[in-house]
Amino acid sequence: MKPEDFPEDTPTPELVLPIHRATTFVLVRPHYPENVGATARAIKTMGFVALALVKPGRLAVPEHEMALKMAVKSKDVLLGAPCHDALAPAVASADWVVGTTSRRGVSGVLLPRELGRLGVERAARGKKLAVVFGNEKTGLGEAERELCHDFVRIPMAADQPSINLAQATQLVAYELFVAGLEARNQGL
Repeated sequence: MKPEDFPEDTPTPELVLPIHRATTFVLVRPHYPENVGATARAIKTMGFVALALVKPGRLAVPEHEMALKMAVKSKDVLLGAPCHDALAPAVASADWVVGTTSRRGVSGVLLPRELGRLGVERAARGKKLAVVFGNEKTGLGEAERELCHDFVRIPMAADQPSINLAQATQLVAYELFVAGLEARNQGL
């Protein structure tokens, strides 16, 4: 489903901001169907409807029973997610591709709040954003990282390698949504 597509039989989110229409969430090589379904739910709760999958694992397809079970009131987002063989076609329409990373030592990494502010500014100018999330175990590969213009990292207080994929998408979607609300409230 593209951000501008809200089919008649699909409930339209109550609030549609420019950032909603500008953003696609991309999952690269997801492994667990539960994470795919929970991601659809996570982004839709924040008003986003564009989800794309790149080389999902054998079980991590939208039609999997556990993906459908986790996509509570978000099956339209889940089943509308195109599957791609590579990252390049999934982000081809994006002006700004932001990869997620939990790797330390990557310089110039944005915080989710900064991503929200910058994403909203670009969406206001008609630019498209793709936020790319890597495999639950291995993250993004080198070739995939090369397609990203910037990176975002979710800060953590505990010594953990990363957080759950669906939780990560929820946090990023939240920051984009809140930044969009703030821009709207300021008349931007």
